Amino acid sequence: MMLANLRTKIFADGADLESMRALAREPYIKGFTTNPTLMRKAGVSDYRAFAKQVLAAISDRPVSFEVFSDEFEEMARQALEIATWGEHVYVKIPVTNTKRVPAYDLINRLSHSGVKLNVTAILTLEQVRDVVGALKGGAPSNVSVFAGRIADTGRDPVPMMSAAMELLRLEPRAELIWASPRELLNIFQADSIGCHIITVTTDIVTKLPLVGKPLDDYSLDTVKMFHEDAKAAGFSLELAARLS
Repeated sequence: MMLANLRTKIFADGADLESMRALAREPYIKGFTTNPTLMRKAGVSDYRAFAKQVLAAISDRPVSFEVFSDEFEEMARQALEIATWGEHVYVKIPVTNTKRVPAYDLINRLSHSGVKLNVTAILTLEQVRDVVGALKGGAPSNVSVFAGRIADTGRDPVPMMSAAMELLRLEPRAELIWASPRELLNIFQADSIGCHIITVTTDIVTKLPLVGKPLDDYSLDTVKMFHEDAKAAGFSLELAARLS
């Protein structure tokens, strides 16, 4: 399947400003997401200034920014400010705080106040069900299920993501995100179940030109890589003198 035939929208996930600007020029990138971990890795120190730079460069597609408090009232205050940064801004709210207290009441309150939410760090169908219930009748929203982290535990994420899609039928204004993918194949797995969105990091974006590549050619490329790397390393197995 070629990228042009995908139903699933590809969102870029990262916090490197130059990479985000470059990806904004690609028509197949339909939105952007980031989070405090990615921002820290990218060396971001001023949250508000970084966000404003991103939004100056990307004004025509959804962009998600995450709150970073662990207290619900402060989350609410941050969410309300972030929401004012643009009509295309979604506010990421974690499904629980670090004390394992669910954020459903906050999600319901913000969504029904008109804040577009991206509810994040979801890993169970029970969480999906309760998040959808909190969002029902509210503003447009995203529901981010971390399929890659589900796979990290040895579980097949596809059946769970399919079930999540069924749960989202109860709230047509909510879109399911296949979050934290681990490989390019995940894009096509997401598409096969009709998942609305998949977030991809730069390492997966760089693999997109491989889609549809003939496997015989890829085999030859692999052989050439091994050969060139062996030459570059200067490997040698000199013939040992035979013992008389």
